[in-house]
Amino acid sequence: MMTSLLLLPLPILVVIAALTDLTRMKIPNWISAALTVMFVPAALALGQTIPEVALSLGVGVLVLVAGMALFALRVIGGGDAKLMAAASLWLGASALMPFLIWTAVLGGAFSLVLIVGRTVAQPYVAGAPVWVSTLFRPKGDIPYGVAICGGVLMAYPAADLFARAFAG
Repeated sequence: MMTSLLLLPLPILVVIAALTDLTRMKIPNWISAALTVMFVPAALALGQTIPEVALSLGVGVLVLVAGMALFALRVIGGGDAKLMAAASLWLGASALMPFLIWTAVLGGAFSLVLIVGRTVAQPYVAGAPVWVSTLFRPKGDIPYGVAICGGVLMAYPAADLFARAFAG
């Protein structure tokens, strides 16, 4: 039971990232940094071997490089790229594809809802809090941290770390 508590940083911090991105259109660097720093001790405590940890680090670097390319192309924000890479450390190779697929599906659905909402919500956001009017600004940014959070939460049960925490 105590070892399963080592799994909590990832879901807690991605939810905080999603809420921050939703309300401020920014994912703080401390979230990705904290996830990165906490990964190795958690993975070793949960019984991953050094080669398994190294593989997860490689997955994280690969996702970071891909994220940097998408950032350079202005497809995603820098915070999104860093959060995806940090989350990929925890998800590892076993949950990488489910994470990417869920993130893409949820991101597409969220974007469509937001785009439609932006066309019909304008009369209603005049007196709303600043973050709501920013979120519903026509042609505004999409807080992709929400989709990343959803992708992490959906893929986490497929991660090796998750399985190890609950192995008999």
